[in-house]
Amino acid sequence: MKLTRGIEAFFSRFMPSPFAIALLLTVITIILALLFTEAPGTDAHLLTILSYWEQGIWNNALLVFAYQMILILVLGHILVLSAPMNQLIEKITTGVRNTGTAVVLVSVTTMLVAFFNWGLGLIFGAILARKIAESAQKNGFPINYPLVGAAGYGGFMIWHGGISGSAPSKVAESGHLASLMQGIGRSTANSLPSQITYAETVFSTSNLLIFSVVLIAVPLMLYVLGRRLPATPITLPTYEGAGASDADISSTFYDRSRLFGIGIGVLLLVTFAYQYWNDLQALAITPNMLNFFMLGLALILHGSVARFLTALEEAIKGASGILIQFPLYFGIMGIMKDSGMVVMVSEFFVSIATPITLPIVTFFSAGLVNIFVPSGGGQWAVQGPIVIDSAQQLGVPLPKAIMALAYGDQLTNMLQPFWALPLLGITRLKAKEILPYTLLIMLLGGSIFIIGLLIW
Repeated sequence: MKLTRGIEAFFSRFMPSPFAIALLLTVITIILALLFTEAPGTDAHLLTILSYWEQGIWNNALLVFAYQMILILVLGHILVLSAPMNQLIEKITTGVRNTGTAVVLVSVTTMLVAFFNWGLGLIFGAILARKIAESAQKNGFPINYPLVGAAGYGGFMIWHGGISGSAPSKVAESGHLASLMQGIGRSTANSLPSQITYAETVFSTSNLLIFSVVLIAVPLMLYVLGRRLPATPITLPTYEGAGASDADISSTFYDRSRLFGIGIGVLLLVTFAYQYWNDLQALAITPNMLNFFMLGLALILHGSVARFLTALEEAIKGASGILIQFPLYFGIMGIMKDSGMVVMVSEFFVSIATPITLPIVTFFSAGLVNIFVPSGGGQWAVQGPIVIDSAQQLGVPLPKAIMALAYGDQLTNMLQPFWALPLLGITRLKAKEILPYTLLIMLLGGSIFIIGLLIW
């Protein structure tokens, strides 16, 4: 496909690293603030803007948010590297004998897992695709491996509308909306709800219906493609992940003791049940709640502290982007909020949109922003205030506006290869091999999201 080859060539030749993009966006934001805003005091305008930038970078509430997102990714990765998860993957791949069944199995299970946790879904899909390829190689049945790899990445098109989605999980925290909109300077900020629970976003009837349609339509499309596409050659060694024998890990009793490791995990889950039971019933699910649960479950599944730490060494590598990029996005948000640019952008949205079209405008703008800010958490920090302010002015329900941003952000992950890097590393596939199929997934998913927003 000429189109996909052109897109892949553009990303590989001209697209800077995500960190470089964050730096470029910072410079652009500073310049725009200089051109379109006025200094509020007697200090030099540039110095005032740089002060906004510094204050945004070290915003305590947002730094907590960054750490929460790091833990969601890392703990999800640790979970999928456990022996029980590997055994589960081995079992569910035993019935696969052709590309059609492979892509249906991989896409359905990956999207279901990603709906629970995006970090878990990302690595689960990659390992599942790799194990199916190894099985095909060992047992001699043909598959189209790039299509299976694309199916393993499909979970990243539904993650932000799921339980670990950055925007839904943050607005479920009591007081987050007021904190996010503080300093915007609009009286409407005083009417913000204390929290927006999952009953209104992730577990709303509209979102569950949209997810269900995607869960049926994408595997069906991949199945049709799998029946028509030729098989591809496979030469892969056995994937070992982060496994280690007892001889390879720490010799201390507490590190190797299953009783100690599992006991702490059980203690964490008992505390989780006691501490969060009322929140669970109210569907007020927060990042802290998710991470607390996954920490306890990960210790139980790994069985010992040493095996948990071995998996951590592998999983922590994928968190470097969040660690260093998020503070830069927070700095951008600080400039936009304190200089008044958030109000200016939201007023532009209001001027070109109506209560019916604003969610669609938000959807497309979020998809565009995600190409340059490949992080749902970073995007929520930058674009969230604009979406909230615009929705309030036009009378659009906040849950609908928030999910419009989530849908747009997750959609263009099928185009933006940043988060595909862990999958490509595990599967040994190249971006240009899966991109033609992820683009088809994106077009189908985008159509479903747009129709869903129009009838929400």
